[in-house]
Amino acid sequence: MKYIEHDNGGTPECMHIAEGTPPTPGKGQILIEVAYAGVNRPDVLQRSGRYPPPVDASPVLGLEVAGRVVALGAGVTEWKVGDCGVFARKLVHRVG
Repeated sequence: MKYIEHDNGGTPECMHIAEGTPPTPGKGQILIEVAYAGVNRPDVLQRSGRYPPPVDASPVLGLEVAGRVVALGAGVTEWKVGDCGVFARKLVHRVG
């Protein structure tokens, strides 16, 4: 899979295209073949090193994507392989 790598963060110039093994979806997760991705403020902050992703989240930028479901994790019933859609990761703000 191709994705935008931002190494240790920094200015936009730190970003480059990288290749890696596609992840395996975990329980309750889906794997999406991304056709389009949006860049929003959390992505920019993450790239600049000022917004670390939650420990259980992917470090890959792109909180909002459009694409096709290519794999299902255990327990997923609301999606099927081949479904297309627009997806956004849920962000949880931890207080305290």
